Amino acid sequence: MLLPLSAADKYAAFRHRPFLFYFLARFLSGFGMQIVSVAVGWQIYDMTRNPFDLGLVGLIQFMPALVLILFTGAAADRYGRRTIMLLCEAVIALGSVALIALTWHGTTSPLPIFAVLLVIGISRAFFAPASSALAPNLVPAQDLPNAIAWNSTAWQTATIVGPVAGGLLYGIAPIAPYVTSLSLFALAILAISLVLKQPRRNRSQAQSWTTLMAGFDYIWRQKVVLGAVSLDMFAVLLGGAIALMPVFARDVLELGPSGLGWLRASPGIGAIAMAILLASRPIRHNAGMKMFIAVGVFGAGTVVFGLSKSLPLSMAALIVMGAADMISVYVRQSLVQLWTPDELRGRVSAVNSVFIGASNELGEFRAGSMAALIGPVAAVTIGGAGTLIVALAWSFGFPVLRRIQSLDKERTGKADEPDS
Repeated sequence: MLLPLSAADKYAAFRHRPFLFYFLARFLSGFGMQIVSVAVGWQIYDMTRNPFDLGLVGLIQFMPALVLILFTGAAADRYGRRTIMLLCEAVIALGSVALIALTWHGTTSPLPIFAVLLVIGISRAFFAPASSALAPNLVPAQDLPNAIAWNSTAWQTATIVGPVAGGLLYGIAPIAPYVTSLSLFALAILAISLVLKQPRRNRSQAQSWTTLMAGFDYIWRQKVVLGAVSLDMFAVLLGGAIALMPVFARDVLELGPSGLGWLRASPGIGAIAMAILLASRPIRHNAGMKMFIAVGVFGAGTVVFGLSKSLPLSMAALIVMGAADMISVYVRQSLVQLWTPDELRGRVSAVNSVFIGASNELGEFRAGSMAALIGPVAAVTIGGAGTLIVALAWSFGFPVLRRIQSLDKERTGKADEPDS
């Protein structure tokens, strides 16, 4: 059940000033990336009219996180997480400069854009674990679930306003979204710089194969964490439809760039509504079962979206998908952050980031490839059905996760229980 908190508790994380600047940085960075994502998708599909190229956009951004996984997490555990975020955000801003230049000169090939996305993907590969691992250092443990809910709100707010802004700006001029994103990235750099420096990380530990693999080892031993991150990965890998939004907007629903923006914003509308609810009424009981139900609802919503020929129905399905996904994100992130020792958070977050990247960017490649072979409607509908199957299979494959009541490891005491 969801229990109400006091009004003060609803904003508990913001009583800690470093988290406020961190929250702003995450929002501004996410806002900028969403604008870039919509603009790049429309620009590339305009060039080639090939959904496979939309899949490549996701694959190119995912591969750096996979290839560099042993180094990105280790860096977050060994060096300043705030400093890593600053450097990565600066590189992402330079990526916007490159996209401005390419668009200004009227590039007719997606290859230079892919190259810029690769550089941005490398930066995001280091940014994600450093950012995730920094959050628990900014608030006490009792306020971390509240911080996670608001952190997700920042991201989901960006997924609402970013796509709408990106679509409208692209309709004004193809260069406009990239100029806007550059401004947002600059503000994000300022916000990160205002986060207080954290204590220096331990650099004396020798970097052996064992230390590099510690994140994998921890997740493998903690079946609750393994089940949560792998459930999300396979569910969204199959059910993700974001990459095909330009196809549905242009060819299925016959919309323009602004219509694409509203489609891309719809999941965020549902997600932010759920995130605000979770910030004031956090999940106290049956957390594991609620996560499985949410994943099943996400899959059902994907099927409805794939079959829809109506804009209102499509948006409604996407809103429901966003709300369901937010519950899954809330439970998974709380488990990963609260149950992981601080000295391992960077490496565990890096592994978790690859799982998330596999579900999102690799899911985009899966959707684009299938759409090129069997069409976008079949690709999305089959993927949604696959998500429903995954939710059912994981509920039996990870019974200890299904039985989780509270998100607090100390109160559940079940982190190390073997599956039965």
